[in-house]
Amino acid sequence: MDQAAKKQAVAAAAIEDIRGQFVSGAIIGVGTGSTANAFIDLLAQHKQQFDGAVASSQATADRLSSHGIRVLDLNDAGTLAVYVDGADEADPDLNLIKGGGGALTREKIVAAASERFVCIVDDSKCVATLGDYPLPIEVLPMARELVMRALVALGGQPKVREGFTTDNGNLIVDTAALDLRDPPAMERALNDLVGAVCNGLFALRPADALLVAGTSGVANYMRGDR
Repeated sequence: MDQAAKKQAVAAAAIEDIRGQFVSGAIIGVGTGSTANAFIDLLAQHKQQFDGAVASSQATADRLSSHGIRVLDLNDAGTLAVYVDGADEADPDLNLIKGGGGALTREKIVAAASERFVCIVDDSKCVATLGDYPLPIEVLPMARELVMRALVALGGQPKVREGFTTDNGNLIVDTAALDLRDPPAMERALNDLVGAVCNGLFALRPADALLVAGTSGVANYMRGDR
């Protein structure tokens, strides 16, 4: 099974996982990225069975709208029953690194507003310890050097993502070499950096379920299973 086929398989598994949310009045949170796009394309087949979606990026909102799925502002939607999104890395405790697409702040907001977070990945994203993938951090432009100095002090190797601006008008600083053996502790430390809007560690609010597509099919892990 190639990468594209794995994305399709795990997206289909996510549809089956959340079928209970396809009821009148339901609003579904939807993430950003290629695996989330595969999910959106399948979700469109059920658009008459729920009331709409909250998007974690403008790109996702545009894709949802192109399928005729109603897109709502989170302020109007309230608490969401479920949020479906991919990840750049996932560890055995369902802690995640996200933000490869630069939408980490809005992704974290939608995840926080959701009762259940279903993460969908292929098996290449599963790691024993987070950190091989540089951690994305959204930074206010005026605080770029301030935040980068603080990241170096934490042991990181920060690099500004060239030619990229987030939907919020900010920079992404991709940071390698951080010690992520205790993801919640590092997330708290990064949350305290003045000028850093958000970081791509999803450990204080990890996934509730992790669907992993491999060569033999899709495995479903719940938090505490692995």
